[in-house]
Amino acid sequence: MSERESETVVRIKKWFESKDWKPFPFQQQAWVSVLARKHGLLNAPTGSGKTYALFTPFLIKYLAQEKKKTQGVKLIWITPIRALAKEISQASQRMVDGLEADFTIGVRHGDTSQAERAKQKKRVPDMLITTPETLHLLLAQKDASAYFKQLQGIVVDEWHELLGSKRGVQIELALSRLKTLCPSLCVWGISATIGNLEEAKDVLLGVDSTQKSVTIIADITKEIVVESVIPNEIEEYPWSGHLGLKMLPYVAEIIAKSTSTLVFTNTRAQAEVWYQRLLEFDEDLAGTMALHHGSISRELRDWVEESLHLSLLKAVVCTSSLDLGVDFRPVETIVQIGGPKGVARFIQRAGRSGHRPGAVSKIYFVPTNSLELLEASALRHAIENNSIEKRKPLLRSFDVLVQYLCTLAVGEGFLPAQIFQEIKTTFCFQSVTASEWQWILQFITTGGQSLHSYTEYHKVIVDEGIYKITSRRTAMRHRLSIGTIVSDTMLSVKLFKGGYLGSIEEWFASSLKPGDVFWFAGRPLELIHIKDMQVSVRKSNQQTGKIPSWQGGRMPLSSQLSNVLRMKMHEVLQGDSNEPELLALKPVFELQSIRSIVPNQDQLLVEYFKTKEGYHLVVYPFDGRFVHEGIASLLAFRLSLFQPISFSLAYNDYGFELLSDSEIPIQAIIDSDLFTTHNLEEDLKASVNSTEMARRKFRDIASISGLVFKGFPGNYKPDRHVQSSSQLLFDVFQEYDAENILYQQAFDEVFDQLLEVGRLREALLRIEKQQIVVTYPNHPTPFAFGILVDRLREKLSSETIEDRVKKMISQMEAS
Repeated sequence: MSERESETVVRIKKWFESKDWKPFPFQQQAWVSVLARKHGLLNAPTGSGKTYALFTPFLIKYLAQEKKKTQGVKLIWITPIRALAKEISQASQRMVDGLEADFTIGVRHGDTSQAERAKQKKRVPDMLITTPETLHLLLAQKDASAYFKQLQGIVVDEWHELLGSKRGVQIELALSRLKTLCPSLCVWGISATIGNLEEAKDVLLGVDSTQKSVTIIADITKEIVVESVIPNEIEEYPWSGHLGLKMLPYVAEIIAKSTSTLVFTNTRAQAEVWYQRLLEFDEDLAGTMALHHGSISRELRDWVEESLHLSLLKAVVCTSSLDLGVDFRPVETIVQIGGPKGVARFIQRAGRSGHRPGAVSKIYFVPTNSLELLEASALRHAIENNSIEKRKPLLRSFDVLVQYLCTLAVGEGFLPAQIFQEIKTTFCFQSVTASEWQWILQFITTGGQSLHSYTEYHKVIVDEGIYKITSRRTAMRHRLSIGTIVSDTMLSVKLFKGGYLGSIEEWFASSLKPGDVFWFAGRPLELIHIKDMQVSVRKSNQQTGKIPSWQGGRMPLSSQLSNVLRMKMHEVLQGDSNEPELLALKPVFELQSIRSIVPNQDQLLVEYFKTKEGYHLVVYPFDGRFVHEGIASLLAFRLSLFQPISFSLAYNDYGFELLSDSEIPIQAIIDSDLFTTHNLEEDLKASVNSTEMARRKFRDIASISGLVFKGFPGNYKPDRHVQSSSQLLFDVFQEYDAENILYQQAFDEVFDQLLEVGRLREALLRIEKQQIVVTYPNHPTPFAFGILVDRLREKLSSETIEDRVKKMISQMEAS
């Protein structure tokens, strides 16, 4: 550290003292590391001062410069969400003002006004707070090299939120370019909750990081108190959603006792319901309670966030839209409705209270069914043992690479040999071969093998070895399309000779094959075909079929939480736990033991019973909904090889059900190795419509890679037109260009992301080592009850679900 830097550090510490603050050791460690030009990753709890840990050393370097300060961006701060930009800007400006420093701070993202952009162009801010998409737009400038000439550092905030997404891949690619343009660039990431910290750092810094890097972990123990709201009566037959609204009085009481409360739900629909029901239950909340989720306008969300900060609201019902972002110091209490399905998500939400150094974060866990109390116990154990989920980095996302190359071509152009060496330094593209690189270059210049006859795909030209986009129309369309965020699409469900029935999400529709039967709007429907954005169906007399579910409601248990959940089940069997949640669940486990068994960690429970609906086969891996969907489809396919049989499939986080009109060959499960990983991919392809799923997945790939254009602002193309164009391209590649890299990527993403083949394989390998215990209960067990009710929801029309469930419980209790 130079003498001038040491003097500046003294000024900084005096400013801290003027605020009655004292720099934490981890903050000072970060200052020293940055000033020594080291790269790194900072891991610290929410609200512990991460911004000052990394903004301060770059400000010190700026203030300690002896030569005349030149204009240009010196520090880029990347945030995953726009709401964070405001907080970072305010915190940084507070220090700049306190030191009376001549250092400018700017914010730029999609909501930045034209006036502000013009101001920044006239005088480039010393620090720019932006998003991954806007950073790529800056790389698309004709003077990108000059713009980044003064850049000294880049900080990626909330890196755990970007890792494992295509936005994270955008960051990797941008850094590979900036490290060439700015050889002395200092790269840092900030992460609050992540299980694979070292891997996260390696992905951020790239595989060629020559400078010594450091991982700084804040020596701050963030105390999180988890308090379960246990109802006075525990129902022995738990079912999802029923207990939730019965907990209204408990939640209303928590809100009444607190000055401010955030009520977190897992879905937007759930947030809407709880908001309305809380207002009905307590009219005094009118005017002091608000709603916040992603479908609400930006203006209204800004108002809610500002009102929270000013203590004008007593409660906000919200979704993950408030997991990150604004410094809600006034928030006293956090309520989580239902299982959050992940430890990191739960910790992030808990950290919204006590959002300052040294403060205790308290979160109330409100179960939507009694078995979710098991999740509360598992969450507490995971937090105490720091068992946080890992974020799996993406590999070979070629659609993002194609977009990136066009971004460079729109800007200053690029030399392919140089860029190839740069992208090989990224974690995502380290395995790209020379032949794959040549394919990509051919693709962006000629459209590749199957599109070379169409000039609109001849986007990039080669001018004296430099790859450029010279067409103003092509360049404008590309700038408007930069980004990797895609939203799921709703498909209309219509009778082939009849009217409109409603809409289902595309991911579910794409898993169906013509002839498949599914329940919707209280009736069984047979799929005829899916064309454009419409699902054509006819009425079916078959009483078995799949039950639709929605992405928002199918958040699966993480692998970490699944492991702890199985461990907690084992503790119940051993009877060596005094946790209030497990004691409260004692009646449920006792009845489960009477009707069947409570499995230990070395057992896989399979229940087989018959009701008026048919033959039920229920399996309990406790691996989360996504994995259970895959295993259920796989098991149904393999059982059908023994005899022709059709199934209705239903699942939750604890197990899955196969329901059939015919007797199920249960002996095959006992005698045969139906849970084997042998031929896993082939059997999965046969059990689900992987081609249709890939066709739908390809729409996103086509949009990101620029194969289809979604339209201009205010005049976007209808989803059905985008889908039609991408399907046409998919069919062309399928027939004439099966080796097309983007076409192959669609199948890779189906198996890796939608079907989670990796986790499914791990689950099957564990099951192969377990003892399969088959029981034959006379009636549905407490564990099975929730799965059965979830399936019944779509089949009931005139009779309410509550009445039907009450009747089922009465019949079982009477027997």
